[in-house]
Amino acid sequence: MVSLSSWARYISLKLEYSASLIEKRFERGQVTSGEAIDAILKNFFLGKLTYLYWTRGEEMAPTIGAPRGTVLVRKLLAADPKHVFTGDVVVLRDPMKSYKYIVRRLAAIEGCAMCSKDEKEEPFVLEKNQCWVLSDNENLKPEEARDSRNFGPVPMTNIVGRVIYSMRTAVDHGPVQNSSSSVREDLLVLEIELDVEEMRRTHHFQV
Repeated sequence: MVSLSSWARYISLKLEYSASLIEKRFERGQVTSGEAIDAILKNFFLGKLTYLYWTRGEEMAPTIGAPRGTVLVRKLLAADPKHVFTGDVVVLRDPMKSYKYIVRRLAAIEGCAMCSKDEKEEPFVLEKNQCWVLSDNENLKPEEARDSRNFGPVPMTNIVGRVIYSMRTAVDHGPVQNSSSSVREDLLVLEIELDVEEMRRTHHFQV
């Protein structure tokens, strides 16, 4: 049973997220104060902090089911070092096909020095708003992994969410191993919004 203090913290997170969605539009004068309040309340009462996402491919095995998997994604207020951390499994816009999304693990963020095993490649430092993402499947060759070893650094703004739960099969599922900071932050959301039965039904339907 979820405690009252947990519900209070969850409500605070939902209000914060709902307000963030409309804040920039309000500042630009695209909506009135009344419209902004209506939008915030609508998202607060009808929206969630998570959504289901269906993946395909071998790149994130065994963290995510292959060739298909169902995951629960936590929506992020912003894709910056205050909200997403090295070690997190994230959903991001595909750098090669901007109309698609991929799931990869965040390996490094702005300011990190990157060195290659290939001595011919020069070391470099990730610039502001850049990150480096990798696949989890160690059995894949770099050219098969479709990660930063292929397409290079990715803008942090490409990140749209963090994967917090994975349904590999109807009997093999559980929380995703993210950074310790994210695990603590997402535990409350998992406790309230996780619906394993819904994920199981959806996973079965997709497969």
